[in-house]
Amino acid sequence: MSNQEMKLLRKQFKILNSFLGGIFHQDIESPESTWEEFIDEAIKDDMLILIQEIERFLETELSYQEKEEFIEENCFIYFPAINITPLKWLKQVQDELKRAVDLG
Repeated sequence: MSNQEMKLLRKQFKILNSFLGGIFHQDIESPESTWEEFIDEAIKDDMLILIQEIERFLETELSYQEKEEFIEENCFIYFPAINITPLKWLKQVQDELKRAVDLG
């Protein structure tokens, strides 16, 4: 994916981009502890908006590879270390958000 395409996706999915880069940045202890902290502090309405944005992202016509690249480029998680693909991880995040707001 070109830099221009990535910039367009970041604009199109501004909330998801902010979530990935703002929560899962290079200074985190672990994805799990960061995730727990986010759930504890997040506002329900914000989580609902994020759930919708993730859904919109997952439903795009982007290829599997393009979706994975977007996720990897916008957060600092080394996915092989946690034994999951970026796309499966994002789906798990969405499921956890749904449970946190009693939608799942």
